[in-house]
Amino acid sequence: LQTTAKMEQFMGKWKLTKSENFEEYMKAIGVGFASRQIANLAKPSLVFSEGDGGLISMKSTTTFKTVEIKFRLGEEFGEITADDRQAKSTMSLLNGKLIQSQTWEGKTTTIEREIQDGKLIAKCIMGDAVSLRTYERED
Repeated sequence: LQTTAKMEQFMGKWKLTKSENFEEYMKAIGVGFASRQIANLAKPSLVFSEGDGGLISMKSTTTFKTVEIKFRLGEEFGEITADDRQAKSTMSLLNGKLIQSQTWEGKTTTIEREIQDGKLIAKCIMGDAVSLRTYERED
């Protein structure tokens, strides 16, 4: 059984401080040129919180857009992504990593989030395109 207690390390507010290879990753998942330009400039804040009945919220906020997903570990949910893809996602905890599997139009991308040295590292994987995005805690 996956408990929300293991989610504790992710809870709180995070700010993007470093982004590597994000352009290639966005190309791989099919994000258009204009959207990629905006996304590359954006420095999202990420907020993890827990709501009623163990529902976990992950809210990503930029000056352009706010996207929030609510999920229970191991349960599939519908998601409209920041680039307006309609996807089905599942979040699971594996060895301390929060792994998001996102499927749309027969494609799948994986986003692995983990805490390393007090930073939240998001590894976005689509085929050969891998982007590392580093977030630091905000008070």
